Amino acid sequence: MATLDYVDIPSSATRLDSTQPSPNIRPAQKILTALPNPDKTPSVLSPTSTQVTSPTKVGFNLQQILLSSALPIPANATSTPRAGKGAPRLLTTKDPLSIPITTVNFRRFVSKSGPIFWLQDRLEEIVMWRKGPLYTSVWMAAYGFLCYFPRLILLLPIVILLGIVLATDPSLKQQSGSNHIEDPPSATVPPAPIQPSEGSVDWLANVQAIQNLMGAVSDAHDFILPAIPHLNHASPYTPIILTILITMFIILLPIINLLPSRITVLALGLLPLVFTHPFTRETLFPAALNSSRPHLKRIRTRIIRLIDNDRLEDKHWSTEMREVELWENERWALKDSTLNADEANKQFNAGWNKLNLKPGERRPWTRGRDGWSPIAEDGSGDVSSNLTFSLSPGWLFVETEEWRPDLEGTWISNVGADDHGWVYTNDAWMDPHAIPPEEWKSNLSVGMTRRRRWIRRIYFHPQSTDQA
Repeated sequence: MATLDYVDIPSSATRLDSTQPSPNIRPAQKILTALPNPDKTPSVLSPTSTQVTSPTKVGFNLQQILLSSALPIPANATSTPRAGKGAPRLLTTKDPLSIPITTVNFRRFVSKSGPIFWLQDRLEEIVMWRKGPLYTSVWMAAYGFLCYFPRLILLLPIVILLGIVLATDPSLKQQSGSNHIEDPPSATVPPAPIQPSEGSVDWLANVQAIQNLMGAVSDAHDFILPAIPHLNHASPYTPIILTILITMFIILLPIINLLPSRITVLALGLLPLVFTHPFTRETLFPAALNSSRPHLKRIRTRIIRLIDNDRLEDKHWSTEMREVELWENERWALKDSTLNADEANKQFNAGWNKLNLKPGERRPWTRGRDGWSPIAEDGSGDVSSNLTFSLSPGWLFVETEEWRPDLEGTWISNVGADDHGWVYTNDAWMDPHAIPPEEWKSNLSVGMTRRRRWIRRIYFHPQSTDQA
């Protein structure tokens, strides 16, 4: 029975005869739930080749989808969306909401936002030591010099402009050691830098940076948002947090007053660079970066569960809660370099992919632990973004949680799983390993599969039974 896949049936229980309907038995209510999002977890093995998207095609999609001037605007939309009763009137001198204006400004922003992301890349190179220790050490020395003479920070704008002027001086670009006296530079003004045209590589690079920046801002917002109720008196923990903050302020105030300002600022500025050094990351903190160790996975899982429990509502705590499980199945296909162009094009699914599953074997998503129970009642198991779970009457999914992968691999004993919860098996879905052996990766004749368990909590809600 699909409705009891998550319940351990006692041996003394008597199964009801489904062929004789009873007025006391109701059919299980079908509940739609979104599929797990496995795209956010990178694979241990990546395909040998990546598919390159045509710049023209990407530019066309942006014009037709993101920058389309035919998007509907609500009829009651005003030119001052932030204005309201009791709220200050903003944007009164700005342009009203308009899709054409949004389109033009977005295109202008994409073509002119290159320096912002260029500066972001340079800062990342310094902080992450990506251009070698000498490069980052020079910047650390410059920072230490400014900490010793803090008033020189006021001269930084002039120093930056002076450096730009000297770096672009044509007379300084001649070859070193050359005695040739060049003619004085002409009085003609050099042309302005050309903005990247729409659809070019630089333009698409800016779009990619904007895309990643939007994701980073959203991730930061989602990370900070759970702590907001504890600070604005919407949580019972606010008085406790207030007491701790006042105590820390009273204790740290005299200590901070005794610290030397220059040395403190120097230490606080250089400490992040010390932690991001490759030696520190690989030698001193290998356990913190390697989550494949069982005890670290266990701690990580407990922390995630504590965060989930903190988000539960009163209706969840006052009732019974259980877990349902879902299985994700994939097969590895190694691209054969001996194939011709036509045959190679057919192997576009090289790497880990659900499309590599053979006909008649496990479905991409299954509900049974055996790997053969489809998630669709018709037996097809073909889903797009939603799946139907037939929970028993009165049981509902916890609204504050989503599907989570089993990172510990608790469903299989003495094996475990990799950092993302995958358990690797051979062509016959046997001989499980937490990491695929090397001979499996390089041998075309040896098939390789993997499985991952997803879990989600449900709770009993009597009112949903009455409504059914």
